[in-house]
Amino acid sequence: MASDHKQPGLSSLGKVGRSSGEIGPEHEPLINGIHTSESYSASTAILPFLFPALGGLLYGYDIGATSCATISIESATLSGISWYDLSSVEVGLITSGSLYGALIGSVLAFNIADFLGRRRELIMASIMYLVGALVTAFAPNLVVMVIGRFVYGIGIGLAMHAAPMYIAETAPSQIRGLLISLKEFFIVLGMVAGYGIGSLLVETVSGWRYMYGASTPLAVIMGIGMCWLPASPRWLLLRAIQGKGNMQELRETAVCCLCRLRGQSIGDSASQQVDEILTELSYVGEEKEVTLGEIFHGKCLKAMIIGAGLVLFQQITGQPSVLYYAASILQSAGFSAASDATRVSILLGLLKLIMTGVAVVVVDRLGRRPLLLGGVSGMVISLFLLGSYYLFLDDLAAIAVVALLLYVGCYQLSFGPIGWLMISEVFPLRLRGRGLSVAVLVNFGANALVTFAFSPLKAWLGAGIVFYVFGVIAILSLVFIFFIVPETKGLTLEEIEVKCL
Repeated sequence: MASDHKQPGLSSLGKVGRSSGEIGPEHEPLINGIHTSESYSASTAILPFLFPALGGLLYGYDIGATSCATISIESATLSGISWYDLSSVEVGLITSGSLYGALIGSVLAFNIADFLGRRRELIMASIMYLVGALVTAFAPNLVVMVIGRFVYGIGIGLAMHAAPMYIAETAPSQIRGLLISLKEFFIVLGMVAGYGIGSLLVETVSGWRYMYGASTPLAVIMGIGMCWLPASPRWLLLRAIQGKGNMQELRETAVCCLCRLRGQSIGDSASQQVDEILTELSYVGEEKEVTLGEIFHGKCLKAMIIGAGLVLFQQITGQPSVLYYAASILQSAGFSAASDATRVSILLGLLKLIMTGVAVVVVDRLGRRPLLLGGVSGMVISLFLLGSYYLFLDDLAAIAVVALLLYVGCYQLSFGPIGWLMISEVFPLRLRGRGLSVAVLVNFGANALVTFAFSPLKAWLGAGIVFYVFGVIAILSLVFIFFIVPETKGLTLEEIEVKCL
């Protein structure tokens, strides 16, 4: 009973701090940086990252495998089916079916994320991955195959929403940037694996079935792993201060979860760290559940602008379109591998993998803003070079190749990993579930828009002008990053809410 009376004091502590206008150091542990050091061991940090990150790997694998599966499924001799003669619309349904499913998954996440919690949402994502892959692999006709692709896409939407949150909320702040950026590395690793497995199976009869079926073991491992991992302590404490359970029981569960996540290195400080998080959450006003109207006011609105703005610019600066031209650019430069789209994809995938690895290594040392500003500046240069190549430098293919590689490398240093990292950090805890679902929805929606608008824009304006337009948008994104996006390096999630919003 004593501890039941102690918790209202935490809540009132926050209220005193917010209403008095002047806050003493004992009431503001965040701004003065007075909090217990987060002890952890590398071995205990691996699994809480690895199993959620498999959701990103399965997303990347779908991108790579689908590019090869469409070649296999349209082959009269190798498809192994009677309905191989597909129209462009039907092929489009296969390739974009998972994208539509991801959009629906993002909408679902908006409504169920805070109720289910990050862990159970990832378990649901693994089930959708498994069911979608099996339905697609054993599809007897096109309709069933598209349904399977759609179900798999729902898994993508849920996983890309919950994985960054779970990793951000469970990772030690010292390596949070590294781990969330490493999730982007897993997405690219999945793409390379998809391209590689696809290239091995593309000459096999019914190879497309094996390509999609190959993802099922990873979906099973992800699901079992997430069942074994503990819930996010911060999600448990959010429910506690919002009155959605017994305060003492949820606090004790959060302490146990934190001990499992940190291992023996945390010693006896787990209870103290949980109490500090509770105090900080009370101080920043997390005890009130966010309303739909509140999302567009105050610091919630600022977080939404930062998060949604980053993922919007991530897509509308032309990333899908540049990759669309990769094969023709390399072919014009005389690279023999360019005649094989799969090999070109593997080449670019390996470059993306290397550059994402560089970003992972330096993000917690250099910070988020330097990587964003430097990487996007390189994207601006490469987009104007590509535009100039298609307009009046078509005899200098080397320029196009350099611009292509520069774009891919700079994207993977900046928007690729840092966009997902920032949206997992910047939203206040009580908004994080809904805010991240909006950001993921914007991401997939913008991806679909750019993908489908590129061909008519290219026919209307020409490729050179389109790349110039993307270059201008990239300049606008630089202005957005410089004036709007804060630096979050080395801050706890609660400190980010106080200092950056």
